Amino acid sequence: MSQIIFGTDGWRAIIAEDFTFANVEKVAYAIGQYIKETYDSGVPVLVGYDTRFLADKFAHRAAQVFISMGIPAKMVSRDVPTPVIAFATQVEPTAGAIQLTASHNPPEYCGIKYIPHYAGPATNEITARIVANLSALPYELDVHSITVPIFDPKPAYMAELQKQIDFERIGKAGLKIGIECLYSTSRDYLDAALSGHAAVLKVLHNWRDPLFGGGMPEPKPEYLQDLAKTVKAEKLDVGLATDGDADRFGVIDDQGNYISPNQLLSLLTRHLVKNRGMSGAIVRTVATTHLLNKLGKMYGLDIVETPVGFKYIGEIMRQKDVLIGGEESGGVSIKGHIPEKDGILANMLLVEMLAYEKKPLSKIWAELQKETGAEFAYRRKDLRLTAESQASLVEKLHKEPFAKIGSSKVNEVGLKDGLKYYLEDDSWVLVRPSGTEPLVRLYYEAPSGARADQLKQDFDRQIDDLMKGLGSKILSVH
Repeated sequence: MSQIIFGTDGWRAIIAEDFTFANVEKVAYAIGQYIKETYDSGVPVLVGYDTRFLADKFAHRAAQVFISMGIPAKMVSRDVPTPVIAFATQVEPTAGAIQLTASHNPPEYCGIKYIPHYAGPATNEITARIVANLSALPYELDVHSITVPIFDPKPAYMAELQKQIDFERIGKAGLKIGIECLYSTSRDYLDAALSGHAAVLKVLHNWRDPLFGGGMPEPKPEYLQDLAKTVKAEKLDVGLATDGDADRFGVIDDQGNYISPNQLLSLLTRHLVKNRGMSGAIVRTVATTHLLNKLGKMYGLDIVETPVGFKYIGEIMRQKDVLIGGEESGGVSIKGHIPEKDGILANMLLVEMLAYEKKPLSKIWAELQKETGAEFAYRRKDLRLTAESQASLVEKLHKEPFAKIGSSKVNEVGLKDGLKYYLEDDSWVLVRPSGTEPLVRLYYEAPSGARADQLKQDFDRQIDDLMKGLGSKILSVH
């Protein structure tokens, strides 16, 4: 069988190439072994899936494997958002859930992630135990005649949204809202939550398409063009979007401009403190904006920095009093909710913020920048290398980290995830190798756009010189 590698959020692979029924059985059996070692017998495991090709069939096969092992299992009645199946683990005693999803990946991918009973991503320790069980699959496993019970996790989750969000205030605000489902699992969830509370509700691509309209189920600017055009043409107050399994979110403002996850995290943090009067630590990954540091200082809140991956944020949320946890890729959760990223809740919080502020989103963002005194411009690019060049570059940087970037002194080098250069003016640069492919990801942030561009130019030049010194070539830049 093909090699199965668990990344930051489970195992993902190309359907029919590595993601096969045989490998799904293998992974399900490994997860089942972990469940039998960890949980009382008779406690069910929940099984969900997204809108991808064959995801429902893969989920059904995984559930059959669990039942064959003596583990009660039940499967969702239709494709479901990851935060919804995660929340369902809290509704009754469970052994957690698995979700068949490749999130925002291209349509040819599928994946499996295990969500333990605490409703957040599996920790590295749990994943290691599952991986250790991958060789345990019996040679023969006859599961085809097993019947799998189904259940509907939607009512419990929608009731939770009613507790988390001020729908009465939203209803009185008279907001005009656009929703881009991107053919994802958020259809009939995000639009259903806002139905009857928005003055105008325009919903796009709210049907299942395993090819995602020929694009990707990722709420980035290039895939939100229809939403941006709709917001401008219909004069809407905001456009909302989710990714393929609705655990990430994206937003178009009243001017038709894309609002990045870094901006959204900052806006939601401000909203929770300013309008709701909440407090607690701010948890962010090493690749996420330091504008959150500015807000933490303004509001007297602790900042906790983690490696990339919501599993690290979720772990902190289970240990500390956390106001908000988020990452630059669009994942966020808040105090009182599950320690798992939730794009539906995040979008609803943004709508709630608009109802409180009674101002256009573009103006609220301008006010936040004025309050913090910084625009915090953010840049990113990926270098595609050979595996050998990636290893050589990372090894060289670890042995001899840069003392300066351009004319800027490096105050500190962080090693939580890759190498992060903290500079003297709140600027920073992160070099982070991909764990699954020969890519090196470069991130840059500075208090102004001009400073960020200069920082990127200086750092790129130093990386190019270093690569030449190593006798290595950059294959492509994205």
